Amino acid sequence: MAQVTGLSASEVSARRQRGEGNDARIETSRSYKDILVNNVFNPINVILFAIGAVMIAIGRIGDAVTSVGLILMNVIIGIYQEIRAKRQLDHIALLTRPKITVLRDGQEQTVDPAELVKGDVIVVRAGDQIVVDGALVGGGKIDADESLLTGESDLIPKAAGSEVLSGSFCVNGTAMYEATRVGRDSFANKLTENARKFQVVHTPLQREINLILRLLMLLAVFIGGTVLVSTILSQLPFMRQVQMAAVIAGLVPNGLFFMVILAYAMGALRIVQRGALIQQANAVESLSNVTVLCTDKTGTLTANKINYQTVYPIGVEQSQLEGILADFAHSATATNKTSEAIVAGLKGTPRAIVDEVPFSSARKWSAIAFDNEQLRGVYVLGALEMLQAHLELDQAAQQQVEDWSNQGLRVLVFAHNPVVTTLHDASGEPALPGLKALGVVSFSDELRPHLKDTLAAFTRNGIALKVISGDNPQTVAALARQAGMPGDLKYVSGPELREMSEAQFKQAAEETTVFGRITPDQKEALVDALKSQGHYVAMIGDGVNDVLSLKKANLGIAMESGSAATRGVANMILLGDSFAALPPAFTEGQRIVNGMKDILRLFMTRVLYSALLIIAIEIIHLGFPFVPKHNALLVFLSVGAPTLALALWARPGPLPRSSMIREIAHFVLPAATTIFVFGLIVYIAAFYLGVNQLSGVDVTPQAIASFQTYTGITYDISAPSKYAAEVAQLIAQTSLTAFIVFSGLLLIVFVEPPTQWFVAGDEYSGDRRPTILAGGLLLIYFVIVAVDPLRTFFELMPLPLWGYLGIGLATLIWMLVLRVTWRRRWLERFLGVEW
Repeated sequence: MAQVTGLSASEVSARRQRGEGNDARIETSRSYKDILVNNVFNPINVILFAIGAVMIAIGRIGDAVTSVGLILMNVIIGIYQEIRAKRQLDHIALLTRPKITVLRDGQEQTVDPAELVKGDVIVVRAGDQIVVDGALVGGGKIDADESLLTGESDLIPKAAGSEVLSGSFCVNGTAMYEATRVGRDSFANKLTENARKFQVVHTPLQREINLILRLLMLLAVFIGGTVLVSTILSQLPFMRQVQMAAVIAGLVPNGLFFMVILAYAMGALRIVQRGALIQQANAVESLSNVTVLCTDKTGTLTANKINYQTVYPIGVEQSQLEGILADFAHSATATNKTSEAIVAGLKGTPRAIVDEVPFSSARKWSAIAFDNEQLRGVYVLGALEMLQAHLELDQAAQQQVEDWSNQGLRVLVFAHNPVVTTLHDASGEPALPGLKALGVVSFSDELRPHLKDTLAAFTRNGIALKVISGDNPQTVAALARQAGMPGDLKYVSGPELREMSEAQFKQAAEETTVFGRITPDQKEALVDALKSQGHYVAMIGDGVNDVLSLKKANLGIAMESGSAATRGVANMILLGDSFAALPPAFTEGQRIVNGMKDILRLFMTRVLYSALLIIAIEIIHLGFPFVPKHNALLVFLSVGAPTLALALWARPGPLPRSSMIREIAHFVLPAATTIFVFGLIVYIAAFYLGVNQLSGVDVTPQAIASFQTYTGITYDISAPSKYAAEVAQLIAQTSLTAFIVFSGLLLIVFVEPPTQWFVAGDEYSGDRRPTILAGGLLLIYFVIVAVDPLRTFFELMPLPLWGYLGIGLATLIWMLVLRVTWRRRWLERFLGVEW
């Protein structure tokens, strides 16, 4: 056989220049420019920033700060979160990056995987990773572990000419292989290239919030366009036009984005303390929507570790058989998971050996020859089907093998020949003599910690469980029963799926629980089939063969000990490979959704009554209901601070399968409609009371100048009618602000009813913290009204005590009307709908 020398330095350089190097780069995330543009220059932000700039230009710095400040904070948080995610994705390595031993110019050299080129001869030894595709050359032999690629746990023997694939490992032996596919062309890169690309998958909550925001943008555009035309026709001063534009643009609640980010961040923090690392912000909430949970077997349900169970003795006592078996395992010089399980389960003594054949996945047996007083002859441990030619097994023993196999146990036969003491023939090849069975040995796969409790919890929550594996479907089904999966588990194999039509495939995906001998492409297809039937699918995996299905799933969950590629594409990683974090994560997802429902109730109510008031007051030509500073104060007191607290105090609970928009409509529509009606009455009454108060009063230039200074008005209002209209409008705006503060704070109490009396628009919670918060915010409002510099900053007119009492009485009447409207479902009856 010709000596293998590898490439020369000049050949390596030439091949790299031809583009045959292993240095392909795959884009995994958006560029920094894309992140910046998408966060800063989305339409609503551009409008608000432009309005803020105009306000600064005309000297309304306070209005600019109150209108744009929260938006700027949201932008900064969004950019930070996306850059953090980008850096995580950019650091994903499809495979770990070990140093590689390569043969060049007849000498072994250590290089980085990126320095390899097509045609390089790579030396691989036990424990080494195959980093590029190739074929074995020379006389070496290895056993390769391809479980991360195929899902099958059996070792694959490789000899000269055999193909080896990137992503596999050399378990034993030494050989050389020539690189045939590198970079993008390698098997593992092709398998995961699509999976590694940056991808944002929105949850149902995010999709509904995005829909709401788009509808509100359309509403803001409609109202803004209408008001713009009206202001131009009425020749309204430019300052007022800008103020109106700021308020109308604020109808799109960008603060809602901040609440979502905050809820996700808190959920991730709580879950990492329970043993799960969140890699995509929405992963915790996503888990609460899952209807089907798919999981791999090897390395996922099981811990890639087997345990010795027991023996079935044949012609010897059990204790004697276990003693011989223990000495056999302790004497082996080459160990595998089976011998390690025996060593861990049985105490034995190492004996001197005269010959040995280590375990091979091709042979599926291992053997040791002894020649001493304690043990003499050949002893063999292996699979029955591989030893049948060398021994006979009675009917009882065969039945025991079948029974244990049906229970999901691994079963091996232990046999011996007391005369022969050699295990190789004249040519040096392994050879077995005739054998006599000593017993049957059973092993169990070690299940992941907390697995049974976790699967039981998901079953209780109505989540369907499916196991998708590369192993034998019968064995997988038996193991699934051990894991506590209920019912008569229906199983199907990959070859059977391959023969099915598309409709049959979808039906099998829906009805079958266990899938065996499944390829990576079939795993992805099964997830896709389940999603196409309306399921929200989570996939748990650990190997490269799971990557495509993890990315296809709505939620991908990886084991910490899994491959780098799997961890990289997963939304969530189970630290310590423990399932214990999943039930708390499911509960945390419920907490996020329930908290967001309360937050949406408050945001949507505010937006709807504000829009109605703007339209109505514009129609009756009584000015504009809000100035930017009033609006900022209302946003902070009625939705800003309360929604922040509701996000912190949210509680878990069952989630309805109906649309969230339909669910919150029962609260929002009656609340917004009644606030609009009563608010409009308060505004009109306050406006005309203000006009009547000023009628017949001599207006001095000093009074006009003082009012202009107080409000920051720069245009001419020297005419008595203009002055009266401006003062009456500010009185009406201040009165309306007071009413909305009172009613908005009461809505907080109705969102989280502390007593049964307040149960009307939402379910009873018994949590008094939101009510206490509402009281504290009301106190803050009274402080602002009472302290002259604060009242001046927010441009609030001083109202008489009887004015506040009248507004308070209107609020009380509104509260009683709203309570009755909710409880008797007047609006639903009128509309003929059921929410």
